[in-house]
Amino acid sequence: MPLDIFIPYWGDPGYMKETVRSVLNQDSGDWLLTVVDDAYPDHEIQRYMANLDDPRVKYIRKEQNAGITENYRTCVSLATEDVMVILGCDDILLPNYVTTINRAHDKFPEAAIIQPGVQVINEKGAMVRTLVDSTKQNIVRPRSRGPRLLSGEQLATNLMHGDWLYWPSLAFRTDKIRDVDFRSGFPIIQDLALVMDMVYRGDPLLLEPTVCFSYRRHSESASSTKLVDGSRFAGERDYFAVSAEQAILNGWTKASRAAKLRLTSRAHALALLPKALASKNYPAVKVLLSHTFGN
Repeated sequence: MPLDIFIPYWGDPGYMKETVRSVLNQDSGDWLLTVVDDAYPDHEIQRYMANLDDPRVKYIRKEQNAGITENYRTCVSLATEDVMVILGCDDILLPNYVTTINRAHDKFPEAAIIQPGVQVINEKGAMVRTLVDSTKQNIVRPRSRGPRLLSGEQLATNLMHGDWLYWPSLAFRTDKIRDVDFRSGFPIIQDLALVMDMVYRGDPLLLEPTVCFSYRRHSESASSTKLVDGSRFAGERDYFAVSAEQAILNGWTKASRAAKLRLTSRAHALALLPKALASKNYPAVKVLLSHTFGN
């Protein structure tokens, strides 16, 4: 069964072409690719896709921009295969990605989510090691030398202490992701919110440590820009409150406590304080202090 790969497109055409080429260069041909163009003003990618002579590739352009959440929903609705991926339009699949995901699904068909091994690259494609990623991969993420199934309150608690997932690298069982929906009102943290909704339903996640994905870390991404002015953290606090209530409904007191503590989120805000102080961005300083030490 082919791996259903979707790219919700809005962004730099150069990065997008790299992403598409990384799909075409897989060491397994067992995949389908659908690009859903969210009415990006530049038509360069439309022309590029039209020149690809591959029956596995499909290009769809929306008449009007619908936004990232609606584009995610479109991708899920279009899936026809058992397993699907919503790939970022600037990330890179290593040649073994499809092989790794398909093999993992064959061995662990009960896994609703598969998190493969990830390396991090910068804007120029060079591998980097940021504090955020070092914390994710070396401190927060559960240890595993081989494939490991995670689920239930233990997984929920772990993710509430710190989100170590890389959203665009995740593969989902199509039937399971369709059982939930992307939450409106959480544009920056909607990926974690959807995964947590699945975890609270009892869906298991497979940690497959084989490195097969390059995640592009931008210094000026939408989320990182909002971090500097502190606006992202308001959305995080709202979401963690929702998650804490979900945990209580499940009877998962440890997960609820972890959501209320939001330790790594607080630590992240604290780490940004020197930059906000140095730039004399005092409104951001106030937001960051409130997020770090507030309830």
